[in-house]
Amino acid sequence: MNPAARKDTMHPNTPHTTTTTVTVAYAGGEERRGPVTMGQANMIRCILRDDPTHINIHDVWPVPEGTAQQAVTDALRALTVRHEGLRTTFPHRPGCAPVDQVVATEGTFTVTVLDHAELPGDPAGYAESVARAARAGRFDLEREFPLRITLLTVAGAPAHVALAFSHAVADGSAMAVLREEFAELLAGKELPELTSLPPVDLAAVEASPAGLRKSEASLRYWERILRTGPQEMFAEPRGRRPGTDEEARQLTLRSRRGGRALAGAARRTGHPEATVLMAAWCALVAHRAGQDSCVTAVPSANRFHPRVARSVTTTSQDALLHLDVRVPAFDALVARTWGAVLNAYRHSQFDSLRLWEMIGRVTAERGSHFGRDVVFNDVSALPAPLLGTDAQDRDDAEHELTWGPPQTLPTRLLAFTYRTAPQLHISLWAAPSLFAPEEAEGFLSGLVLLLEAAAAGDVPMDALTDVTGVRPAGHGPGWLRVDGCWVSPDAVRETLGRAVGGLPVRVAKEPGPHGTTDGTAGATAVADPRLTAYIACGETPLTPEAAHRALTALIPAAGSGVLAPHRYVLVRNPPGEPDRSDAWRRLEIIEEGTGRSRQV
Repeated sequence: MNPAARKDTMHPNTPHTTTTTVTVAYAGGEERRGPVTMGQANMIRCILRDDPTHINIHDVWPVPEGTAQQAVTDALRALTVRHEGLRTTFPHRPGCAPVDQVVATEGTFTVTVLDHAELPGDPAGYAESVARAARAGRFDLEREFPLRITLLTVAGAPAHVALAFSHAVADGSAMAVLREEFAELLAGKELPELTSLPPVDLAAVEASPAGLRKSEASLRYWERILRTGPQEMFAEPRGRRPGTDEEARQLTLRSRRGGRALAGAARRTGHPEATVLMAAWCALVAHRAGQDSCVTAVPSANRFHPRVARSVTTTSQDALLHLDVRVPAFDALVARTWGAVLNAYRHSQFDSLRLWEMIGRVTAERGSHFGRDVVFNDVSALPAPLLGTDAQDRDDAEHELTWGPPQTLPTRLLAFTYRTAPQLHISLWAAPSLFAPEEAEGFLSGLVLLLEAAAAGDVPMDALTDVTGVRPAGHGPGWLRVDGCWVSPDAVRETLGRAVGGLPVRVAKEPGPHGTTDGTAGATAVADPRLTAYIACGETPLTPEAAHRALTALIPAAGSGVLAPHRYVLVRNPPGEPDRSDAWRRLEIIEEGTGRSRQV
């Protein structure tokens, strides 16, 4: 090791600190090269595109009192030699995304040592801030060691290791594995042999005939949801467009009440706690959004197979759960959730580049913009749940909600479930444009109330407001359920008008396939209405296909509730009463058609 004193502006300093950098050499393992995995390709795409503070990830590992610095660096070296993912770089030509990964047999990494006279009053929170600060700056995929390591010491004695990871080599599950093994190494334990696949071998499995068939099946599964499911769960007048980044504060629930209720509901229904919790989550999300189904991403779902359960790599590919909540009572929804979750898990391995190409194609054909609005990440079953700081390890809270720091996220509702026993421990980030602080608190408290009611007996789905206190979102006048989505015809008209250069436009509600236009659901469900756009094009050359293309180009930046019409009708001039749809219908049609493609 070659210590060298230097100043490091990446890490926040406190008074009476000194900074040194220790270079650690490692050697071992086998030099290997192969294609990137599907998960790596997915995250590399995000790394090259997104803000590093959003895509890089971090963790804090406590160091037991009395541990020497040498023991810490030795443990970090051992982990690097043990796990090929930590010795992996991604060579590529400028302007091109990497397609290969290279595993080194030797190299070096650095540990920045911040030595303190004493740590601040909240040592764990301070360590968290150091780790989070290290997320700034894009990792050099071709050259940089994929961990940024800061050792916090007090008078030379290690206290915490704060780390930032490249998401190309690790995800939350991988960090949990590393944290657990780091603690075991410091305790003098011998680590067991690896049983899960390293990234190069995982890529070979994915590229096998069976792996390719699995990927194709996943793409077909996703396409069905994208063509028929809600394009945005929270389509509301006050909502921002899908995919818009918002800064949301962390809201954390710690509830022994919730833990007891979840266990009781699981016993009564005979289903696993994870299934009951997912059903409750989807029921409440769909109820709050006023939707007949819940579409939620489940990022940790692809760790269910033993060959990847403890792999130190990134398997970050969403399982996409589409759950129809139109059942009489909660027990039926729990039973339905079990199969839906398994189906989603089975279809969580895919070629991410082809997936995004398909998303672009399908949403253009449908005239929509798919929003990854809702994310539910249950990491409670991981070997060392990522609780962030020591303060989060408390399990004595009967029921409390606490607000934490803000984070910018490209989702509207993100939840991490860290523990389910002895307390239910969930952190929630809810878009402030949709959830006022009291509404976010009411949502998590409502989740506990739903679980308590489900532990006592079956809960009618039409009683969710009374049971949970969570009210469905209100939609403005004129909003309709169209194609399984909440749509504002006025927003469609305004967006289409801009798309065609300000030509007069009327968007009219037309009967659905069964001759109804109310779009409601009851004892005898009726079809959604359809939208027809009338465009007075005058002498402007225009076709229905061109109007559709122009509209879909604007939809990603449009407001909430915009979906392309099913039919475009071109007329010469607007009627004398342009606000009356029947007046538009009486005009002579120049041309009509649709830019949409097939539905599956």
